[in-house]
Amino acid sequence: MYSLIPHIVNGLTLGLLFALIALGFTLIVGVMEVINLAHGAFFALGAYFALATIGGSWFAGTEFGIWWSSLSPGARYASGLIFGPLCAAGAGMILELCLRPTYGKAPLYGLLLTFGAALVIEELIRLVWGTGEQSLSVPQAINGAFLMGGLIFSKYKFYAAAFSILAIFLVWLFLEKTPYGAIIKAGSHDSEMVRALGFDLGKLRLAVFAFGAALAGLAGVIMAPIWGLRPHIGIDVVIPAFLIIVVGGVGSFWGAVAAAMLVGLAVGITGAYAAAWSMLSMYILLILVVGFRARGLFGRKSALEN
Repeated sequence: MYSLIPHIVNGLTLGLLFALIALGFTLIVGVMEVINLAHGAFFALGAYFALATIGGSWFAGTEFGIWWSSLSPGARYASGLIFGPLCAAGAGMILELCLRPTYGKAPLYGLLLTFGAALVIEELIRLVWGTGEQSLSVPQAINGAFLMGGLIFSKYKFYAAAFSILAIFLVWLFLEKTPYGAIIKAGSHDSEMVRALGFDLGKLRLAVFAFGAALAGLAGVIMAPIWGLRPHIGIDVVIPAFLIIVVGGVGSFWGAVAAAMLVGLAVGITGAYAAAWSMLSMYILLILVVGFRARGLFGRKSALEN
C-alpha cells in the first residue's frame, strides 16, 4: 500500500490537469450548446505556442532574440505560460466566428465544423513545428525529483498540481463573484433570457469560447512537460474531456472537477497494477456512473425523470 502513494499522487495531478481542460469544454457546451471537437487542438496550440515562446524561435537571429536568450529560464517560462493560452484564446475566437452560420441549425453542422477545424489545426502544427515529438523545458527550480518518506517524487508534478488548484479556484471566483461570471452562468441555463435582458449574445459566445480555449491552452502548457508534445496530442485530450463532462454532469462546474479527479485516480491506481488497463479504466468508470445515474454525478434532473 505504501508503494501505491506515488501512483495516487500521479492520479491526483492528472485529474487536476484534466479538470482544467474539462472546465473550458463544459463552459462551451453549456453556453454554446456545441460539442467542440477542436477543444483538444486548442490544448495542443497552447503548448506549441508556449514552446516557441520559451525557446525564442519567433525572433531567433534578431537583436530582440539575443536579448530574449539572456533572460532567465523562469522569465521565459512565465512568458510562455501567458502567451500560449492567449494564442489558444485567439484561435478559439476565430473558430467561434466560423461557427456562427451553424447556430440554430442541426447540431451535426457544428459538430462537423469543429471536427474539421481540429484536423486543420493538427496539420498546421505539423507544417510549422514538424511531425516529431518535442519537449517543453521548465525552470530548474521545478525540475528534477526529491525524496520524501523513502519515496521519490517529481517536483514538476507537485508544481502542476498546485498550479491547477490555483487556476481552478480563480476560475470559480470569476464565475461566482464577478458580474461577467454571472452572465456566463445565466447563459449556460437560458441564453435567450440573457438576450432578452439586453446582453449581446454574440459577444457572450465569443468571450466564452475564448475563455474555454484559453483554459485548454493553459492546461496544454502545464501538461506538456509530463506528456510530451506531438501534433496529434489534441486527440488524446478531447476524449477524456468529453468523458469527464458526461460523468460530472453537463454544465456543472464542480461536477467536472469531481469527475476529473475520479478519472485521474482511476488511471493512476489502475496503472499501478495493470498498466495496459490504465486508460481503459476511465471508460469503465463512465459505464458505471452513467449506468446508475444517466445525467452524471451533478447533472441537472431531466423532465423525463419526473
